[in-house]
Amino acid sequence: MATLLALFGIPLAGAVVLAFFGARPRAAMLNAAFSFGTLAMAILVALRVVADGAFLAFNQQLFIDPLNVFLVTLTAFVGFTTALFSGPYMEEERGRGKMTPPRMRLYHAMYQLFTLTMLVALTTNNMGLLWVAMEAATLTTVLLVSVYRTAASLEAAWKYFILCGVGIAQALFGTILLYLAADRVLGEGAGALLWTNLSTVKAQLEPTIMALAFVFLLVGYGTKVGLVPLHSWLPDAHAEGPTPISAVLSGLLLNVALYALLRCKVLADAALHSRLPGNMMIGFGLLSVVTAAFFLSRQKDVKRMFAYSSIEHMGLMTFAFGLGGPVANFAGLLHMTVHSLIKSSIFFAVGHAAQRAGTQAIDGIRGLLTISPAVGWGLMLGSLAILGMPPFGVFASEFLILTTAMHTLPWTTPVLLLALGVAFAGVFQRVQPMVFGETSVARLKHQPALLPVFAHLGLGLMLGFYIPPYLTGWYRQAAAMIGG
Repeated sequence: MATLLALFGIPLAGAVVLAFFGARPRAAMLNAAFSFGTLAMAILVALRVVADGAFLAFNQQLFIDPLNVFLVTLTAFVGFTTALFSGPYMEEERGRGKMTPPRMRLYHAMYQLFTLTMLVALTTNNMGLLWVAMEAATLTTVLLVSVYRTAASLEAAWKYFILCGVGIAQALFGTILLYLAADRVLGEGAGALLWTNLSTVKAQLEPTIMALAFVFLLVGYGTKVGLVPLHSWLPDAHAEGPTPISAVLSGLLLNVALYALLRCKVLADAALHSRLPGNMMIGFGLLSVVTAAFFLSRQKDVKRMFAYSSIEHMGLMTFAFGLGGPVANFAGLLHMTVHSLIKSSIFFAVGHAAQRAGTQAIDGIRGLLTISPAVGWGLMLGSLAILGMPPFGVFASEFLILTTAMHTLPWTTPVLLLALGVAFAGVFQRVQPMVFGETSVARLKHQPALLPVFAHLGLGLMLGFYIPPYLTGWYRQAAAMIGG
């Protein structure tokens, strides 16, 4: 109980403290320290699940199981490494006049609050509170995306707020329908929205109501996942917000939204006794992969390009979970992990590269190996990893997804292979001159934080060779819970 209180209390305390002291010279260290404390508590919670299994807490309002505990740990880890990257990056932005003291306080406070909302969304047992936490995450990230206060960032934040607000309203209606279906079985009261209670009676839920509820929940949470055609907010938010926020948006928030969707799918599968939920996820996932792959080759902004890469990979995960079964679910969970690690490392490298060049335009970033070999190799290796080159973990998860698709839905395999090939060509064609071309770019005043880049790449490489037994256990248990 004390560990869970600390898991939520540390980022909450961090938000309060940094709201007052977030502009001080050591604010970045404070931000990283609070994030490290959150990571330590997440590890302790994970160890308890490994030792004792799933458990309920706080009058059944929190539920920790193998499906969410590894995401909690992943969220805390990427949150900590991003905080380390954020320090020198935001100091450089401050030196260039893009960040003022009030904006620095807002940035650091909202960073901690954003972490808190994701942890609440992942651990809550209440489907209504899950919706509230997702809405809170939207509001905090709107403030983070708009922190530069430029016309472009304000437009991106407004677009993000409107589109995700409409999407989350659909999820609210889906949650109301879910309560209506549960009310007929469990009776009135807050207990009708507890996932553990719903899971116990999921086969008895009214099929017609559950089918309609899942449609609204898929559209609502699918907007936050960035599924096509609900994706248009995502490239703008990534391109115009600070790069650390791009890293946690791609690496963490999209995972949390997909997690919410998976919880809903488990209930809908049992209630409908059909493939409708899975088929809908397959359709949205496949459309997202194909659309994003072809849009990749048209981007001129490096952060927008990798934003479309995130849409592609979230589509691939959605497709895998739509297929269902132990192998596809295992592959989807593995892909969630390696995508979070690799994509955040790419944004770390891209952030330093864009600061060195003074632009996010792909044509304006050249010859990174000349001015900073570490940044150049970080970007190149990260790009190859996210494109599925062996022996990185993305290759392993994509191989499992493709082989499962060959067995379950053979016609989708050539479509996926074509999309992945187009994405590979589009990204590699643009990254290669960014790394190896000629340049006259000067060095940065602040030494960049490169440890997070190579720590994430190293973990992504390790997962291509070897998955630790405890992680394999989590994946297998979580895959069995998702079913399908």
